[in-house]
Amino acid sequence: MPGSAHEPASPPAYVRLGGAADTDVVARMFFELWPEGPLAEHREDAALILAGAPPSTLPLVVFVAEARGVVVGFIEVGLRSHADGCDTRRPVGFIEGWYVEPSRRGSGVGRALMRAAEEWTRSQGCRELASDTWIDHESSQRAHEALGFEVVDRCVNFKKVLQ
Repeated sequence: MPGSAHEPASPPAYVRLGGAADTDVVARMFFELWPEGPLAEHREDAALILAGAPPSTLPLVVFVAEARGVVVGFIEVGLRSHADGCDTRRPVGFIEGWYVEPSRRGSGVGRALMRAAEEWTRSQGCRELASDTWIDHESSQRAHEALGFEVVDRCVNFKKVLQ
């Protein structure tokens, strides 16, 4: 019987490296995650990353999660020269964006995406993976902590326009 102690339940989603055919759906999800930017700009960014030519000097990839042939989430992971709380002598993997369709949250899709990001980060020679989220985004904080991340800093950023 599926899901019993004798036979594992099927995975919540199939995770794979995103490709050019995923541009539109990934751009839409970028927009859902970062609504302050225009959809057209997100589409340009997604197209570059998914084509293997990210607008950065360090590697950056997007993994997508598919359930029944439909993309239901993504994780964008890259390398950074440093990240708060990490060893400053080594590059670090960094979760740039992580999104799961609201109807699929809590089903293991986010965990499957994070596992792919961790494997990719290890393959790049990194020993640490970092991420960030908004201070008022409690569900994201809980998701990170549930997957073994620890808070290393809290910060409030300021800006003053000079005239």
